[in-house]
Amino acid sequence: MMKRVLVILVALVSALNVKAQFNVDRLMSAGETALHYEDYVLSVQYFSQAIAQKPYLYGAWYDRAVAKYYLEDFVGAEADASKAISLNPYIEGLYDLRAVSRIRQEKLDSAITDYNKAIGINPTEKNYWFNRALCYLQQKKYDVALLQTDTIVRKWEKYANAYSLRAEIFLHQKDTTKAAKALDKSLLLNPYDADTWTTRASISLARRKWRDADEELSKAIHLSPKKVKNYINRALARLNYNNLRGSMADYDKALELDPNNFLGHYNRGLLRMQFGDDNRAIVDFDYIIKMEPQNFMAIFNRGILLDRTGNLRGAIRDYSSVIAQFPNFWTGLSYRARCYRKLGMNAKAELDEFRIMKAQMNKHLGIQPRWSKHTLKAMRKRTEIDPDKYDQVVVEEADENMANEYKSQYRGKVQNQESDDKIMPMYELSFQPYNNGVRSYQAYSSKVEAFNQKMGGKAERVLVSCNADNLSAEKSKAYFKKVETLSASIAATKTVADAKDLLLQRAITYSVLSDYLDAVSDLTSYIQIDSTNALAYWQRGVCQTMVNDFNASRGIDTKLKAAAALNDFSDAIRLDSDNAYIYYDRGNLHAALKDYAKAVDDYTKALSKDKMLAEAYYNRGVVRLRMGNKSAGNADLSKAGELGLYKAYSVIKHSKK
Repeated sequence: MMKRVLVILVALVSALNVKAQFNVDRLMSAGETALHYEDYVLSVQYFSQAIAQKPYLYGAWYDRAVAKYYLEDFVGAEADASKAISLNPYIEGLYDLRAVSRIRQEKLDSAITDYNKAIGINPTEKNYWFNRALCYLQQKKYDVALLQTDTIVRKWEKYANAYSLRAEIFLHQKDTTKAAKALDKSLLLNPYDADTWTTRASISLARRKWRDADEELSKAIHLSPKKVKNYINRALARLNYNNLRGSMADYDKALELDPNNFLGHYNRGLLRMQFGDDNRAIVDFDYIIKMEPQNFMAIFNRGILLDRTGNLRGAIRDYSSVIAQFPNFWTGLSYRARCYRKLGMNAKAELDEFRIMKAQMNKHLGIQPRWSKHTLKAMRKRTEIDPDKYDQVVVEEADENMANEYKSQYRGKVQNQESDDKIMPMYELSFQPYNNGVRSYQAYSSKVEAFNQKMGGKAERVLVSCNADNLSAEKSKAYFKKVETLSASIAATKTVADAKDLLLQRAITYSVLSDYLDAVSDLTSYIQIDSTNALAYWQRGVCQTMVNDFNASRGIDTKLKAAAALNDFSDAIRLDSDNAYIYYDRGNLHAALKDYAKAVDDYTKALSKDKMLAEAYYNRGVVRLRMGNKSAGNADLSKAGELGLYKAYSVIKHSKK
């Protein structure tokens, strides 16, 4: 009898252990999926639950550290990485993660120690050597950093970033000749690095080699067309060899990308003065003065423009503001006196002229000629306040810092690396609202509405959603609680029919929580009970696609699972043939599989069901661009923009380059 009880207890403990392991595996899988889809707050919740159950698993600490790093909680990321290292000190990536977290806190000595450890484990990873050298550079230990790059170049002589780093060190040492040679070597190895071309151009600008700078910045802009500073600097280079139209075009482009750019407005205002475009120049200086109400250089230039356009009282106001700040600014006094004369205010004009005459008794005053070749090429620093330089182009302070970044898989979020032609995501069932910015559009499905009416007020309202916001910590906790409540209700049901609707609700809740595997499992159970509900097939197709995308990122072959998702969408369409969103989602899957002709067909069918579906126009436009059909693609994108999906316009602009 005792033996039998012991066997039962051992079996029970074993089963509990298997269940606990299963739960932790699912938590880790769901957390990693949320991490993949950049829902970092939610992934922290999953990894925290895994840690609570099994605090000795270094992987959970590591993954939570990654999520915290992307949330810019660098203190928390460092602490979690340290815990992971204490559990498994032989994983090089843990030291890399802790190092970049420490770098973001300016703990450079500690970061160097971590890279020493990482290099000790894997001396063949050049990024660790590069980052350690960059840490020494940040500490201004230039000689040590240079020795580090010597080693890197010796080990990896074709590593272009090492030469860029050497160039940065030489720039800090004020040796532009060696810096230029290092940059030339870097560009020889990798001519497609926009930041290196930008830095090479900065040396040409410093040497006043304007045409070289123009050429180098043009290459940087071709490779990275959205960096405002490159347009500003190329405008300066063009200005200095009298390519005024090209310079104006660059200032216009810079302000299109960054409407608040100080240098763009100020220097474009000066150029417009040169072209006689006085009214639009006033607009630029108005903007500058709104940004910086005490910018007396801009105020004086606006005064000149108001003077030219006949607004004499406005000109006097601006001249007076500058003269009050700089009483010995004789040019301002002369211009104000001239305005007083035009208005017949001779007494005030004579007072200004007398002040000028007194000054001329001690020092000859020469009225500065405007926009001579010398003036056109004269420049002043933005921080340099000298009223006599009111008509000089403004440049930023010299910047010797290159755009070198620490080389790590944790450098930036995935959204910073997205291409312009990424398609809009799938529509799905959710409790979170639609979030694509098309305010005039309400996503609606008759079958979803029928389900909501059937449930009455007993359940949270199901929505048709696209691109919903990530969950906050509070909302994710609420949905975890909802899963528990639904699970208890399912367990308490007496028949499968009673469990059916609860399974669908729990599947949608799992979807909201990025737990797509459990969502697929619940939807499969639902379909076994009721194979006539289009919503279950539709949502399972979406969830399976999300699982496939995550698995593909890990190198897993997903062809069979993609076919299963396609079948689910087709079954959903068979049961709900008027649902535009299912055609749209199947089109997305075809696009992901590069079957563009079928994708276009499905988007077209979706639009035949709902002509206001902006995302379908957008995605069909993107797919047509990929197929080389620019005319039809841009027409679709234009329609998407017209319907309120404004990001379509930037794709149109990009397609014309």
